[in-house]
Amino acid sequence: MSTQSVRILIVDDQEPFRAAARDVVEMIDSFEVVGEAETGAGSVEAAAALRPDLILMDINLPDMDGLEATRRILEGNQNGVVVVALSTYERERYEARAVQSGAAAYIPKSEFGPDQLLAAWEAAAEGHHETSPDV
Repeated sequence: MSTQSVRILIVDDQEPFRAAARDVVEMIDSFEVVGEAETGAGSVEAAAALRPDLILMDINLPDMDGLEATRRILEGNQNGVVVVALSTYERERYEARAVQSGAAAYIPKSEFGPDQLLAAWEAAAEGHHETSPDV
């Protein structure tokens, strides 16, 4: 990993979770939030405009789910963006689908914190999929 900040786009339709995710990101010195989106379509547009390194993608979004948004973002992925899927649903419900859509990791929102985020980023940087904070 380089010494530059990891640029993060937060995608979630709920402001309280976006605020909590910002707080988590801000706990990590080398991470910075560069933008936010509330919808799947908005995330595709923001990813193209902001070119983040990492996208925190909620799965349940009002217009296009996060799995489809992830697929669309990664289709034209020229800058190596990494997507971490997040959901209120536990692993069994979405983990395999998130990885199939191209997400590098799946983290249930109930388990989301700086350690899990760093572990997912490090696993993605090494070319591994991380589907559990314990992996």
